[in-house]
Amino acid sequence: MKTSGNTILITGGATGIGLALAENFLKNDNKVLICGRRENKLKEAKEKYPELDYKVCDAVNIKQREELFGWAVSNHPELNMIINNAGIQHPALIKKGTEDFEKIRDEIAINFEALIHLCMLFTPHLMKQKDSAIMNVTSGLAFSPISFMPVYCATKAAVHSFTMSLRHQLKDTSVKVFELIPPIVDTELDQGERDKRGVTDRGIKPEAVAVETIEAMKNDKFEIAVERAVNIINKSRENPDEFFKMMNR
Repeated sequence: MKTSGNTILITGGATGIGLALAENFLKNDNKVLICGRRENKLKEAKEKYPELDYKVCDAVNIKQREELFGWAVSNHPELNMIINNAGIQHPALIKKGTEDFEKIRDEIAINFEALIHLCMLFTPHLMKQKDSAIMNVTSGLAFSPISFMPVYCATKAAVHSFTMSLRHQLKDTSVKVFELIPPIVDTELDQGERDKRGVTDRGIKPEAVAVETIEAMKNDKFEIAVERAVNIINKSRENPDEFFKMMNR
């Protein structure tokens, strides 16, 4: 996959891994569009990187997803890559009943439903481009879940499965389908919950994820497991039951 001369839309692109990807793709002479729910964060990203274009989009909202597609392809008809990075993470104690259901419903909508919808919206457009790509961001936790975040882990496992099927469906088209599988990364995702749990390991920097991702794309590595995520995948496949117990001590 060529990693320069693209026009790329990154969801959840104002912070964390999304912003690091945006920065590194800009360095590689790409045009980058970002979207997210918080306009203040999008403006901050734009101030830092004036060449960015952005649109506010709450991925929970179907109409806003459709508007995002219309805005992107009408203003940037050469768009040839979408990176589905937007995601949220909540603990969910099922023993508490429906207390956390509203949060969980949004988590499913953003992490899984919106990703599928955006793939369906953009794929026909991407198929018209000579070189194009979809990248879906999952997690090492897609392969071995942590039990106090069951819905987050389940959505990422579902995206992993969906991405495999999507790659097969599009194998005879111009659209290459990548999966980015990061380990724990030092972002605001789950930051508050990590602090509550006393977790001192903040993970790797988003920039390290971005650099490794672009290098892997150059070599058409379609399943991009970054650093410790490689070990999680290997251990989960070698002895899933024992590794799950170890992850959930």
